[in-house]
Amino acid sequence: MNKGSVLITGGAGFIGSNLALRLIDKGYSVTVLDNLSPQIHGNNPDASPLYLSIKDKVRFIHGSVLSYDDWKSALDGAFAVVHLAAETGTGQSMYEIEKYTDVNIKGTSIFLDILANEPHGIKKMVVASSRSIYGEGKYISDELGAVYPKERSDADMAKGDFEVKCPHTGSPVRLVATDEESLIHPSSVYGITKQVQEQMFLVMGKSLNIPAVAFRYQNVYGAGQSLSNPYTGILSIFSTRIKNNNPINIFEDGLESRDFVYVDDVVDATILGLEKDEANYEVFNVGSGVATSVLEVANALKNAYSSDVDVNVSGNYRLGDIRHNYADITKIQEILGFEPKVSFIEGIGRFTAWVNQQNVQQDTYEKSVEEMKAKGLYR
Repeated sequence: MNKGSVLITGGAGFIGSNLALRLIDKGYSVTVLDNLSPQIHGNNPDASPLYLSIKDKVRFIHGSVLSYDDWKSALDGAFAVVHLAAETGTGQSMYEIEKYTDVNIKGTSIFLDILANEPHGIKKMVVASSRSIYGEGKYISDELGAVYPKERSDADMAKGDFEVKCPHTGSPVRLVATDEESLIHPSSVYGITKQVQEQMFLVMGKSLNIPAVAFRYQNVYGAGQSLSNPYTGILSIFSTRIKNNNPINIFEDGLESRDFVYVDDVVDATILGLEKDEANYEVFNVGSGVATSVLEVANALKNAYSSDVDVNVSGNYRLGDIRHNYADITKIQEILGFEPKVSFIEGIGRFTAWVNQQNVQQDTYEKSVEEMKAKGLYR
C-alpha cells in the first residue's frame, strides 16, 4: 500500500539513496532531487553506483536546491521532505565559503520560502544537521564541571600538544559524550551552515505549523559511500589509499576520535523521525555512542584488507579540526526507541567487503592536501 510520497533532496547520495530504497520497501513513493555532483558521483554520473541503485525506482529530478523551479517540481505531490542535499566537508568549507553558504543556507531558504508563500502539501520535514555544530565536544573539568573548549591554538599543536584544555583555567579536561543540550559553537563554515539549516527548519516549522525534526548525524559510513571524494569520510579516504598501495597519513598523534555510525542505523533513525509524532520540533543526536580513534580506524582497515601499507602518524594537523566528539544518544533512545544495531567491527566488515567488489578509484587525497596547504590550513 502506498503511504504517500516523500521528497528526498540529495537522494542520490550515500545516505539519501539508502533512505530512498528503505522507504520504497516500506510502501512509500519517493521523489529525489539531486544535482549528481561529480565530487560524489564522478565525471560520469550515469555510471554512479549510488545513482544506479535508485534509478527507475524513484521519480528523479536532476536539478539543484538553488533552483526555485526545481524545488517546485520536486515538491509536487509530496507530503514530507527529508532535506539531505548539502555541500559537505569541514576542511573544504574553509576555502569554498560562498559555495557552502549558497547551497546549504540559500538552498534551504528557497524551500522554506515556497512553504511560506505557495500552495503545498507538506505535513512533515526532516533536516540533516551534523555533529559539527558542536565544535569540540563536551568535557568535564574537575574544578568547573561541564565545559566546552574553544579551538586549539596553532602554537600548541605545533609543539605536538593536541589535547584540548579547559577554556577558563587552561587545565586538562576529561572527555564525555556530547548531549543535545551541549553548547553549539561550530569551528568550520560547514558547521555554521548546518546550525543555520537546523534553526531555519525548527523556527519556520513552528511558524508554519509544519512539524520539523533535525538529526545531528555523527560520522556516517558504510557500503555505498563515495570512494572518490577526498574531502569527506576517512574510511573511504583510507580505503582508497590502501587500494592504491599508498601509505596512510594520520594527522596529529592518531588519538583524535569520532563517533562512527553505520548508514543502516542512520536510515533507521531518520525514518523514526519521519513517522513518529514524538519527534516533532525536536533535535536528536544520531550516532553509535562510542568514540573510536583515527588510528584504530586505520589499523582496522589494514587488517580487513590484509594490507601492509605504512600507517604514518605524522603530527601534521589542520587548523579548525576538532579533537574529539562522540554522541550521547540517550534522548533518541528514550523518545524514539532508536538503538544502533551495527557495531564498528561489524560495520568495518560490511564496508570493506563492499569495497573489495568495487573498481579501484583514483587516489586524489594528495590534491586535497595541497589545496589545504595553499590556503594556509594545513601544518
